[in-house]
Amino acid sequence: MRPADARVWVRDRTRDPVVWAALVQTAKAVAAAVIAWLLAVHVFDLAQPFLAPWSALLVVHATAYRTLSRGLQQVLATVVGVLLAFGIGGLLGVGAFTLTLVLAVALLLGKARPWRDEGVTAATTALVVLLTGYSDNGAQLLERLADTGVGIAVGLVVNLIVWAPLHDRSAARRVNVIDDRIGELLTDIARGLRTGADDDLMDAAIERTRWLDEQLDGAWADVRQARESGRFNPRRSARSRAGSRQEWEAILRRLEQAIAEIRSMARTLGRAGQVEEWDPRFGDPWLTLLERTGEAVTAADPVAIAEVKRRLPAFAAGLADQRPHEPGGALTSGDPRWPLYGALLVNLRNITGAMDDVAAAQPVTTHTSVGVV
Repeated sequence: MRPADARVWVRDRTRDPVVWAALVQTAKAVAAAVIAWLLAVHVFDLAQPFLAPWSALLVVHATAYRTLSRGLQQVLATVVGVLLAFGIGGLLGVGAFTLTLVLAVALLLGKARPWRDEGVTAATTALVVLLTGYSDNGAQLLERLADTGVGIAVGLVVNLIVWAPLHDRSAARRVNVIDDRIGELLTDIARGLRTGADDDLMDAAIERTRWLDEQLDGAWADVRQARESGRFNPRRSARSRAGSRQEWEAILRRLEQAIAEIRSMARTLGRAGQVEEWDPRFGDPWLTLLERTGEAVTAADPVAIAEVKRRLPAFAAGLADQRPHEPGGALTSGDPRWPLYGALLVNLRNITGAMDDVAAAQPVTTHTSVGVV
């Protein structure tokens, strides 16, 4: 990587809210675990408080709502894990059979509705307590429960009070990136066809639409997380930033349609042969409109997209007027690709129809500039 490219990469990463969200969440998880351990050792004077940092890590989730909802489940799962280890370990001692029984019971209990996602948490907690040799010491039961309680309390407090995450900037960043990549793909297809690119051009374009689908799935996940992060969030800006999430969902539906149309267009182009073989009344004008669409989408220029939309019906009507009519009224031409040309016109019309509102909304932002995540 050249130094200039490296500097650009570093600059983009340092300004990327997705990166900042991950870093902040990592820092909070580490801080919660360390604080829980310090409190357990120096304030509550608990011996070997290994469950305190473990429990703190478990409850530091990506959103305040999930911290509360999942935190309650994890409290139950962790406590049950401790009780299982002490109950079964105290009766049967530590051995392969005991370990098998404890894990099986914990995982089966994890299928119950109150803690459906926390069976592994209960099993892991029971495993640690059992194999560290504390399960046969009844006096240690309350201490292990207190150890667990300290960690859970610290994790909840840290995630709720210390920069409770909103994640709306992460969602906005993904939406803006997808929009740019769609524009670049359209432009690359148009220019590649003009220069007579090899037959792999359309295969590569289809692969790029699949990558866009993956990014779109990530954007949907971020938007759902952004919506969830506003619930029970103590930050004063949380409510004022909630409205943008509905706007993002409408934009993502438009992007879904555009990506599907581009994939359909690429497959049609794969059957249309070389541009040099196309009817000249269609080929060059259509490629010009496709390239202008890509440039307009990349630039987030709704006026330019509207201009392409306006020109498409006139272009299609002009092609129909130039073609001779058979007695039955059907349009005919010596070029058997005319049905494919019609499909390409429909694809481009649908793409511009989907992307005009997306371009008008660019750049997608939150309703306030508070925070970095």
